[in-house]
Amino acid sequence: MELALLKVFAPTVTAFTIGILITPVVTHFLFKHKVWKKSGGKQALDGTIAAVFNELKGVGETRTPRMGGIVIWASVILTVALLFLLDWSFPNTLFAELDFFSRSQTWVPLAALLIGALIGLLNDFYDVTHAGAGLRLRTRLIFITLLAGSIAWWFYDKLEVSSIGIPFSGYLEVGWLIIPIFILLTMALYASGVIDGIDGLSGGVFTAIFAGYAGVAYSQSQFDLAALCGTLAGATLAFLWFNIPPARFWMTETGTMALTLALSVIVFMTDSLGGGHGISLLLIIGLPLVATVFSNILQITSKKIWGRKLFRIAPLHHHFEAIGWPSYKVTMRYWVISIACALLGLALAPLL
Repeated sequence: MELALLKVFAPTVTAFTIGILITPVVTHFLFKHKVWKKSGGKQALDGTIAAVFNELKGVGETRTPRMGGIVIWASVILTVALLFLLDWSFPNTLFAELDFFSRSQTWVPLAALLIGALIGLLNDFYDVTHAGAGLRLRTRLIFITLLAGSIAWWFYDKLEVSSIGIPFSGYLEVGWLIIPIFILLTMALYASGVIDGIDGLSGGVFTAIFAGYAGVAYSQSQFDLAALCGTLAGATLAFLWFNIPPARFWMTETGTMALTLALSVIVFMTDSLGGGHGISLLLIIGLPLVATVFSNILQITSKKIWGRKLFRIAPLHHHFEAIGWPSYKVTMRYWVISIACALLGLALAPLL
């Protein structure tokens, strides 16, 4: 038991330490090359000018570097590589127990993390060099659909996953429908990446979520997966150290796409595959992300049907800013809610 806990906490601390150490290098690069938008502002989801957002955040987009998510996924990759090399160099030692790079539990979420990071990085590059015009949303969605479809096929065909957990009712057999279900979940989580909109907000939320799923995976004896979740939490916490207001950089797509794609895989791996209810727990552990997506859906629906906005601005965290809450109050309350939801999810996991 003690060794399993060490397997989770050691890479978590390692990723946090690496993140702290590499951030000055990343920061120097971002500022040297002026990796920020040359003109602020954006359009709303319906194509109109996002006037309230531009008033709140438009100027900051021309001052704060993007691509801060590099710190997160670079810290994770370096941690995985370090522990793998130590295991290879010193076999049959403690390092062999700490190495969590395994085909059965971590290859797929790591692949999703890395592919998402690279696509997001490309989007951020175009965002900076093409007057705020990153990769077209349609292009990004095609990439995500292809990736999610491939992973879903792997779950269904290779791992024989064909059911999802239903709270207090066991598992529901859905057969091949597991593939579109996974794609939809991945799309929804990707959409939640817009939570990276206030200094410190996304870092705190994602840290709590990955820490929560580390606990869920650990309770299922998926120790390699728990270690990966802990590593993601540690790396995101290092990012948060420098993203606390005033933010040194923003996470942007290279961070949010990487994290949300990896999270979608982790959610599925802690569901029927792990003998748990990881999908249902997302509604609790990932409540801030769920609220972000639903606030956007409700805003668009209200404008389409009734011709008026339900919120001053969507997603929800910007609405709170628009009605007068200071950004730090929004951020810290989201942190409190995220931690509470993670703890509640951990408490309910064995009962579902």
